This record gives sequence, C-alpha cells and structure tokens, in this order.
Amino acid sequence: MEYQTATNPIGTVAIEQNKVLRNTYMMLALTMIPTVIGAFVGMSINFSFMAQHPIVSSLLMFGAMMGLMFAVTALRNSVWGVVALLGFTFVAGVLLGPILQVALHLKNGAQLVGMAAGGTGIIFGSLATIATVTKKDFSFMGKFLFIGLILLVIASLANIFFQIPALSLTISAIAVLIFSAYILFDVSNIVHGGETNYVMATLGLYMNIYNLFINLLSLLMAFSGERDEVHRIQQKGDLMVAFLFACPIGHRPAWIFCFCHPSC
Repeated sequence: MEYQTATNPIGTVAIEQNKVLRNTYMMLALTMIPTVIGAFVGMSINFSFMAQHPIVSSLLMFGAMMGLMFAVTALRNSVWGVVALLGFTFVAGVLLGPILQVALHLKNGAQLVGMAAGGTGIIFGSLATIATVTKKDFSFMGKFLFIGLILLVIASLANIFFQIPALSLTISAIAVLIFSAYILFDVSNIVHGGETNYVMATLGLYMNIYNLFINLLSLLMAFSGERDEVHRIQQKGDLMVAFLFACPIGHRPAWIFCFCHPSC
C-alpha cells in the first residue's frame, strides 16, 4: 500500500514569500555599500558644470540612470541583474555628492547627515516591521500614492523655475510622507506575493529609502538652526536644482530626486 504525501500549497507560497523578503532585505543591505562608496566619490567631484549646462547635464544624468534601471529590469532573473543593481546604487550614491557637499558646508552638517540617515533607518525599520508582522494588505494605497507622486513631480518641476523656498520645504515634507507610505506598500506587496523577484523588490525599496533620506536631509538643513546660511544661499539665486528621473518599476514609476547645488 502506497502513501502519498499531500503538499500544502498555502504553506509553499508562504515559504516562497518569506524567501523573497529575506533575500530582498539582504540585497538591500548590500546595496548600501556601493551607495556609501559612491557618495564619497561624489563629494570629491566638482558639480559646477551642472549649473553652467543644466539641460545637457540633466539629460546625460537622465540617460545614465534610465539605462541602468532598464538594465536591472532586463537582467532581473540572472546574476547580472544583481551586478546592474549594485552599479545603479553606486551611481545613485555619486549623485548624493552635491547635497552632501552643501550639508557638510554647514556648521553642524555632519550631525544633520547622521540624523537624516538614522531617521531614514528608523522609519524604514518601523514601517517594514508593521507591514511584515501585521500582514495587512496595503495594496489599497497604490492609486492614492501614485496620484500623490504625480502631483509631487509636477510641483517639483514647477519649482525648478519658480524657486520658492516655502514650496521646496512643502515638497520635501510631502515627499517624506509619500515615500514612507510606499515602504508600507512595497513591503506589503512582497509579503502578499505581489512581487516575487527580489532584485526588483530591492530596487523599489531602495528608491523609497533614497528619496526619504534626501528629503529628510533637506528638511533638516532648513530647520537645523543654520537658517542664515541657507537663506543666504537662496537669496544669491543658488537654490538647489532638482533633477528628476523616472523609470517604470513593476506597475508604478519609481522616482529619484537628485539635488545639485551650483556652488559645489
């Protein structure tokens, strides 16, 4: 008499989802290494050419980032997808150079960068834990977040020309909320099997963390007690220029906001 072992498809799916989540967190931690290396490289680069040729430089940066993101997407099912992802995060780290240069020129700049990094880590850890432990489906947030993101992009592009400091702060504050919510959305999507490729899952979460850090740092720079310096920079017309890059990731666009200060 033969006995057949019955398989539990629900248990198998849960194990697979946990595997994707675990691999995503491991890969996300790994991406921080080339990001930090790239940031150190970026801080040693003179980005003044961007102020002299803003359109050309933004198009070149746009092309480079788009090319890398499409490479990650195309190679996501092979080991080369991991290589492309690490290359992308290195370039993203280099593009942190301008805002880090501005921050570190402030009297308490190093402290602000540390606070922004720590705040980003706390927000990510808290929201990722909520999405993982509660296993609540946050997919209902998708449409609202997408609309909010589109409005944020439009406001960011408009402010490149209007250069209104109050609007810049408002955009950064809203961006912190939106990308924090996207962490809930993306982790929930992984937990519930909406994303089964850990390379793409890592890319999505990385974008959230990247944007969260930049906007937190922008807010801290504005409200850090060094307002006179920031105000002086803005009055000189040297307001940070936002370069926007977009590429479809999964079923939604992922956005990168890179800030360049002309005086760097």
